[in-house]
Amino acid sequence: MEKKKRYSDYNTYLRQLYGQRVQKISIDAGLSCPNRDGLLSKKGCIYCNSKGSGSGMFTRGHSIKEQIKAGKIGMIKKYKAKKFLAYFQSYTNTYTSCEYMKQMFDEALSCEGMVGMAIGTRPDCIDTQKLDMIESYTKDYLVWLEYGLQSVHDATLKLINRGHTFKDFSNAVRLTRGRGINICAHVILGLPGEDRKMMRKTAKILAESGINGVKIHLLYVIKGTILDKMWKKGDYIPMEQEEYVDMVCDFLEFLPKEMIIQRITGDPHLDELRAPMWAGRYRETFNMIQHTLEKRDSFQGVRYKK
Repeated sequence: MEKKKRYSDYNTYLRQLYGQRVQKISIDAGLSCPNRDGLLSKKGCIYCNSKGSGSGMFTRGHSIKEQIKAGKIGMIKKYKAKKFLAYFQSYTNTYTSCEYMKQMFDEALSCEGMVGMAIGTRPDCIDTQKLDMIESYTKDYLVWLEYGLQSVHDATLKLINRGHTFKDFSNAVRLTRGRGINICAHVILGLPGEDRKMMRKTAKILAESGINGVKIHLLYVIKGTILDKMWKKGDYIPMEQEEYVDMVCDFLEFLPKEMIIQRITGDPHLDELRAPMWAGRYRETFNMIQHTLEKRDSFQGVRYKK
């Protein structure tokens, strides 16, 4: 007998929409970030390296279509997938002109089997004109706009050098809602100076924010980052695995049951990972979260109060 779903996972959501498995294909569109190019800062967030969560494929001469073609090969082989989402992941994918964004999106969505796209960006890099253009795709495609928030606490955002405030996020959500665009917020657990109460507050505020989904990440240390230097000096101590698992379960309990959970932990490149080393054992952490929810006899939304 199939186990009860303890939270609203992304794969199930996509399968319910399309009647089959849908796989994301990550894309590097060759863009930058205002927190890297000097507009806000040249340092970036303390946990982010110079690759900006990207592959560097575009700078190595691979077009968007070529990246999708290469990405499909693995997805078809591993999952027998026939439908795909274009995931504009690297850096800030609305930090450019509307004209270039449209060129990016059109190129990706023209590929066979594409049913939609997910656009990773910052809440301070969106405006009405860009949203109007993105909204035009919602008639024919599934569209997710993923805002990197990380925390609702401005003191934390300043400490990690995000370069925006929680108010920027709230304004971005307000502008985006009602357009047929699904909104996902990225949050990080284990940020410097944040305790369990503060992380729970992030969950409670997001629960009432009007967004459609959340990605939950673990803060891990990547080589060559500011956080790497802090960790070496003993100024940052990563979460223990059990502590993180418990916090994820708490976080899920405070979110409404209909909110789509796109991710529940990070998945670092092992050759870049400094600490904690358990962060590289994705499947183990994933299974621990499922087991802890079962042990608690708990579900997403059990502590949600409107």
